Amino acid sequence: MSTFLLEIGTEELPADFARLALPQLEQMVDRDLQSLRLSCGKIHCTSTPRRLVVLVEDLASAAEDLEEVRKGPPAGQAFKNDVPTQAAIGFAKRCGLPPEALELRDTPKGAFVFAKVLERGRPAIELLPQQILAWIGCLQGRRFMRWGDGERRFSRPIRWLVALLDEQIIPLRLEGSDPEICASNLSRGNRLHGDAVIIPSADSYVQTLADVGVAVDRQERAALIQRAIEKAAAELEACPDCPDDLFEELTDLVEAPFLLEGAVDESYLDLPAEVLSTVMRLHQRYVPLYLLEAANDPLALDARCSLLPRFLCIANGLVEASDTVRRGNERVLKARLADAEFFVEVDRSIASIDRREQLARVTFAEGLGSLLDRVERIEWLTDLLVDQLDMSAPISVKARRAAHLCKHDLVSQMVGEFPELQGVIGGKYLLAEGEPREVALAVLEHYLPRGSGDALPESDAGAVLALAERLELLLSIYAKGERPSGSSDPYALRRAGNGLLQILWSKGWRLDLIALLEQATTNWSKLLPHYKVDPSALAAELCEFLRQRMLSLLEEVGTDIDLVQAVAGETVLIERLLSDPADARMRADLLVEMRRTGELLAVQAVVTRAARLAEKGDLPADVLSAAEVVDPDLFEKACEAEMLKVLEALEPISKDSSSERYSQLAEGLTSGSEALAAFFDGDQSVMVMTDDLAVRANRLNLLGILRNQAGVLADFSQIKG
Repeated sequence: MSTFLLEIGTEELPADFARLALPQLEQMVDRDLQSLRLSCGKIHCTSTPRRLVVLVEDLASAAEDLEEVRKGPPAGQAFKNDVPTQAAIGFAKRCGLPPEALELRDTPKGAFVFAKVLERGRPAIELLPQQILAWIGCLQGRRFMRWGDGERRFSRPIRWLVALLDEQIIPLRLEGSDPEICASNLSRGNRLHGDAVIIPSADSYVQTLADVGVAVDRQERAALIQRAIEKAAAELEACPDCPDDLFEELTDLVEAPFLLEGAVDESYLDLPAEVLSTVMRLHQRYVPLYLLEAANDPLALDARCSLLPRFLCIANGLVEASDTVRRGNERVLKARLADAEFFVEVDRSIASIDRREQLARVTFAEGLGSLLDRVERIEWLTDLLVDQLDMSAPISVKARRAAHLCKHDLVSQMVGEFPELQGVIGGKYLLAEGEPREVALAVLEHYLPRGSGDALPESDAGAVLALAERLELLLSIYAKGERPSGSSDPYALRRAGNGLLQILWSKGWRLDLIALLEQATTNWSKLLPHYKVDPSALAAELCEFLRQRMLSLLEEVGTDIDLVQAVAGETVLIERLLSDPADARMRADLLVEMRRTGELLAVQAVVTRAARLAEKGDLPADVLSAAEVVDPDLFEKACEAEMLKVLEALEPISKDSSSERYSQLAEGLTSGSEALAAFFDGDQSVMVMTDDLAVRANRLNLLGILRNQAGVLADFSQIKG
C-alpha cells in the first residue's frame, strides 16, 4: 500500500474556486480509482490560495486482476467436425487465448463458445498519469482562462505539479500550458520566500509545507484563524463580526495566516456602524469589532455606541513585516472611509423626497418602467394590504408614507458605492431628516428577509411594506413573462415568494391572498397593457407558485414530507391554502407536535381507514354535520352510536373559525380514537358494506362525516406510517 500525492500549483486562485473544485476532485478521484480497480483508504482533498491537493492513503500498488467470462459465437458456427472455424479462431484471438482454451456451454438459446479471460492489473504508477491529466482537465469553475501561448484552460495559470507515489515521482507532462510542466517533487512555500520546497515523500507532504509556514490543510487553517480571532476579540472585550461567508473567504485567501490588529480613526465613528462594517467586511475583508454591550438600534446614525475603533485582519505575509502590513491596511481603510464620509455628506445635502423624483430616470426592468413606476405600484399594493389586513389608522399612515419613500436611497451616492446598504441607509437618512421613526424603520425593514435565515420585519408598517414590495416584484415579472427555472432565478422570485409567506407566518396575519391577487392582477392588466395580461391566468399561476414556495418552506423548517403534503399538497384546494397562508403553517406545526407525542398514529389509522371506505359513498366533502345524513334508527350496534357521539362533539369545533379549533379538533380526534377504532375492530365492530343498502349508506355517511371533519385539519390520506 502506498500514499498518493497530487499538488496542482497555481497563481493565486479566486477564493470561491476551491470550494467549488474540492468536492469535484474528491468525487472524480473516488470514482476513477474504483473504475481502475485501485483500492484505497481515505481520500483527502484540500487547498490553499496557490494549490489544490489530493492525498490518498493506502493506495494499492497495482490494480486488482480481473477475470471475466466472455460469450462468443454459437457452437455450430465455431466448430465444424470438432475443428475450430475462423469464427472461433478470431474470437479466441480477441480474447488473447489459443482456440483450444475455448469452452462450450449450454444456454437457453443453445450451445455457445465461452472464454475465460484474465486481465492482469497494471501498476498504479502506469495508470495514474493519464488519470491525473483527466482530473485537471475536467475541473469546472467560473472565469477560466488561458495563459501564454498554450491552450490549457484553468482558473489561474498552473505553475507546477507534484505527483508522488510514496517517494516515487509519477511521470507525466501537462501539455497545453505555457511552458509545459512536468511533474516533480518540487513544491513552493509562501510566495514571499520564493525557494522551491523538496517533498521527500507523499507521507511527509503536509509536515514539509508546515515547516516552511504553509498550513496546507484547509480545516486546520480554518481552526487556526478561528482561534486567533476569538482570542484577539476576547482580549479587547469585543464581539467579532465575522459571518460564515467572510470566514470561508478568509480561509481561502491565506496559506500562512497570522492575525493583525488595526486601528480606525475615531472620527469615522460618526458614520453609521453598518457603513464601517460593510467597508471592513465586504471591501477589505477585515473583521469589525462590536462592543459586547452594544446598543442594537438599526436606525442609529453613528457607530459610537456599537463599534470599537479597531479591526482584525488575517494576513498572509511575513510576521516580521507586521507593522508595515498593519500601517498599509490602516491607510487603505482610511481612504475607503473617507470616501464613505464624502458620500454621506453629499447625500445629506439632498432631501430624500427629492431623490424620490430622481427614480424616474432609472429603469427598473425592460417593459416595466422606471423605479418610480415601481414605487407607485408598491404604494398601490400597500393601500390594498392595509385595507385587507384592517390595519389601524396610525400604522396605515406610516406604511403609506414609507411606501412613498421606500426606494429613495437607490439613487444615493452611498448605495451606488455600497449596494448592500440599500434600505439601511435610506432609513437612517429619513430619520435624520425628521421623518417618524416608524416610517424610517419600515423603509429599512422592507428588504427583510434578504435570504434564508435572515431576520424578519418586526414593525407592522415594515411588514406590510415588505409584503407589498415582494408582491409587486412577483406580479410585474410574471406579467412580463419571465419565470424562475432550474437554478436560474435572476430576479430572486423564489426568495420573494419565501419572504412573503415567512412574513405572514411570523405575524400570524390572516390575509386572503386569493382575493388580493385577483384584484392586483386586474390592476396590472391595466398598468401594463403592452403585455396583454390575462388576470385570471396570472393569478392562477402565481397561486401555484406560492403553493410550491410553501411546500419548500415547510420542508426547510424540518416538517416531514408526508405532513407537508397533507397540509399543502396537490390534494388540498389552492383556495383553502392561500385564503389564509398562516393557517397552513399552524396546521403543519400541530401535526408535527402530534407525531412527536405519538397522538397522530392512532388518529391517522382510524381516519385513513374511514376515508378509504367513505369514497364508496356519495357524501360531499363539505358536509360536517351528521344530523341530516345519519339516521340513528338504523344503528345495529353500540359502536355506531358511540361514533356518532364523537362526531357530534367534533361538529362545532370543525365549523369554528377561531385559531384554537385545530388543537381542539386534534384533542377531540385523539380522545375519541378508541370509540372510532371500535367501529372497525373488536366484538362490537360492524361490516360497513352490508347487504342492507340503507344501513350501508348510513354507515358510509358516518365515515364520510369523520373524513370531512378530520379534513379540516389535514388530508390524512397523505400521511404515512
